[in-house]
Amino acid sequence: MFPQVESYIREAEKNFDKISERRKHLLAQISQYVAHAIKTGQKAELIYICTHNSRRSHFGQIWARTAAAYYGFENVSTYSGGTEATAFHPNAILATEKVGFRIEKDNNPSNPKYSVHFQESGDVILCFSKKYDAPANPQQGFCAIMTCTEADGACPYVPGAVARISTPYEDPKAFDNTDQQDAKYSERCKQIATETLYAFSLVKNFI
Repeated sequence: MFPQVESYIREAEKNFDKISERRKHLLAQISQYVAHAIKTGQKAELIYICTHNSRRSHFGQIWARTAAAYYGFENVSTYSGGTEATAFHPNAILATEKVGFRIEKDNNPSNPKYSVHFQESGDVILCFSKKYDAPANPQQGFCAIMTCTEADGACPYVPGAVARISTPYEDPKAFDNTDQQDAKYSERCKQIATETLYAFSLVKNFI
């Protein structure tokens, strides 16, 4: 794992005690899903869902895969989707790069695919905007994690999901083109990182 990413994770772990008990209860449901998949010899597949699949859901996808690797859980795949497709937003990409991830972009002008790396070789996280039920995402047996209230309301039922967990986050989009833009994107990235890492740190307790 890249040293900068690992250092960021270690700092995030120090903030686990700042997560509210209500949030911890919700996050533990993610832990239980992953642990059950591991115990039963299945792949744990998580889809992070928000309206446009441009910011928060990509943070979730990236951090869940990174957390799985950090805590040593191999059979975990993570995805993201929206109720509509747009593009992985440049501000969210910048916040991810600041953490220490390395990101490569293809040549699609409207909705590029990004290869996100947290280590020199091995796992690559493929990020691009799509609907949550797109063919690139699993269709059955996955855990749906709702990262915004809009998608939560628009998708009261997610076909194929064996678990649906709502952990909404405030949208950094509200601060686009303001003096607070970079700080708010970094803040949201850190919050999602901390809570996702917390969820994966509990998995061993349920195996």
